[in-house]
Order: sequence, then C-alpha cells, then structure tokens
Amino acid sequence: MANLLITGGAGFIGSHTCLALLLAGHRLVVLDNFANSRPEALRRVAELAALEPLQARGCGDWATADQRLLVHQGDVRARQDLDPLFAAEPIDGVLHFAGLKAVAESIAQPLAYWDVNVAGSVCLLQAMAAGGCRTLVFSSSATLYGHPEQVPIPEEAPIRPINPYGQTKAAVEQLLADVAASQPAWRIARLRYFNPVAAHPSGRLGEDPHGMPSNIFPLISQVAMGLRPVLEVFGSDWPTADGTGVRDYIHVMDLAEGHSATLALLLAEAPQLLTLNLGSGQGHSVLDLVNAFAAASGQPIPIRLSARRAGDSAASIADPGAAERRLGWRTRRGLAEICRDGWAWQQANPQGYGA
Repeated sequence: MANLLITGGAGFIGSHTCLALLLAGHRLVVLDNFANSRPEALRRVAELAALEPLQARGCGDWATADQRLLVHQGDVRARQDLDPLFAAEPIDGVLHFAGLKAVAESIAQPLAYWDVNVAGSVCLLQAMAAGGCRTLVFSSSATLYGHPEQVPIPEEAPIRPINPYGQTKAAVEQLLADVAASQPAWRIARLRYFNPVAAHPSGRLGEDPHGMPSNIFPLISQVAMGLRPVLEVFGSDWPTADGTGVRDYIHVMDLAEGHSATLALLLAEAPQLLTLNLGSGQGHSVLDLVNAFAAASGQPIPIRLSARRAGDSAASIADPGAAERRLGWRTRRGLAEICRDGWAWQQANPQGYGA
C-alpha cells in the first residue's frame, strides 16, 4: 500500500482514478479547490470503495474513519496548502490532475491557463522536492501533438501544440524532463491521453462540468436528456470519411486503470522518465459517436453543422503500443460500453452532483 497525494482528485478523471487506486489498496490524500468539481464526487468514491462515509474534520477537510481517504480543500498554486500535506506524513507518490482543460477557454483566457497549469505544476514540484517525494504521474494530453504528421500517433511524434491549453501541457512536460535530468532520483510518468469519456458503470460517478461543457460527450448526453435542443458539430469538411473530426475515445475507467498501472511500475522500477500514450488506438468520428449514443439511449440526437473551431484538428488517434508493452495495459471497453455507461450516469444525475 502506498500513501498518495492526488491533486484535482474530485474532478472527472481524478475521481475515477481515486476509486481505482483505493480498490488497489492505496491510501489517498486529495487536494482540490473545487473550482470545477464538487466534494460529492469524493463522497461517492468512498461509497463505491466500500469505505466509511467521509466526515467533515474542519473547514474544507474531510476524512473516512479509517483514514484511507483524506480530502483537503486547497490550491495547487499555494505552498501553504501543499507543504502541510508533505509534512504530516511521508508521501510515496503524487498523481497530478489539477488544471484547466478546455481548448476554447484557453484561447480566450491564456493567462489563466499558464497560471494554473504551469505555475501550479512548478509549485507542486517545489513542494515535492522540499517534502522528499520524487514520484509523479502527470496528467498530460494528446493535444500537444497538434496537427499530427501520422495517425496513429506514436510518442516520438513532434510536439506542436496549436492552442494555449496544449502549449501549457508541452511546457510542463519539458519542465518534468528538465527536473528528471537534474536529479536522477525522480520517477516521473507523463501520460498523454486522448479523449476521456463515459462514466463509472454504477452511474454514481461521471463528468459534471460547471456551466457550458467544453467537450462533446456531456453535450451529447444533455441533448439526449432534452436539456439542450441540439448538438453543434464544429466542422463537416475535415479530410475524414464523413467530414467530421475523428478522435480516440477512451473510457474513463480504462484511463483510471492505466494510471494505477503506471504508478505500480514507477514504484517497482528504478528512477526514470516515462512517456506514454493512453488511448484505444481506434478512431471514431463525431457522427459515429452521435449514432452510438443514440443507439445506447434510444433517444434522437439532433445536430447542427457549424464551421470549424480554432485549435481543432482533423484526426487524433493514439498508438498505444508502448503502454501495452510497458504496463501490460490496454483499453477493455469499446464505444458501446462508453455510451451505455455515459447514459446511465446522465439518467441518474441529470443535474450532475449538484442535484
């Protein structure tokens, strides 16, 4: 059992990974400012992991009775929030999910993205070094490949981000490479994942964006529920089979299991800098996804075709071979399971955790 710090652990990917890590026997300390998440997600994580309920311990702090899951409200950019977590007890590893992630928003608000994603990562690494922890799994993104020269995309592909979000991920990846080169004791994994979607099959955990969703899957779900009248599809003239963008959609539970496998490898092997794609290796167009969700939900998904968005690309599909070789990991859930589980979450939680 490892003692782990999870930044952004109440978010979509973070909460599902917290569940996978608890089921693997680890003990978690979660730091989240709840800017785009809710404590309710972690209460449900405790429930699904068969832990005692989270109980308030003070202003912004919660814990289960057995201390397997501790939650602190705080900001990854603040050493006063981070340092006490490393001082309280040894932290064996950190999984870093805290950050902003919407491409369009990053174009409109680049300062916020560089502040949270880059400055926040610098602050975290400083706190880790001061606290004697040098094992990190970083939440990176396939966005940094930009317009890829080849598809599927290998890890060796050129890093050419085409939007501020991707630029911040590339900057943190370079920072991590510099840190690893400066001190050989660091164990670092940079996980470049493609398009995380779906939900836990129980319908208890899922994606709960605040305000207008920034990615397609919750928008499709809300249209199927009748919460939105139509799905806007950006770009019908891409050089793809049906003219809509092609993406590698990965079930969030496959992604969570990939993080757990990565952590196990880092803790078991010598210090290293590991860079892996996490994806299915299968591409599906926007219309493929729309049709699959309509079949899973039994609901019509009206669409409206619009012009391409700035910062988008025609196709992004992972070459996941390195992850399978190094981790023994591959995706196990396909598009049908993705839509089934996403629909179960949306039906059970039409207003997200806020209800």
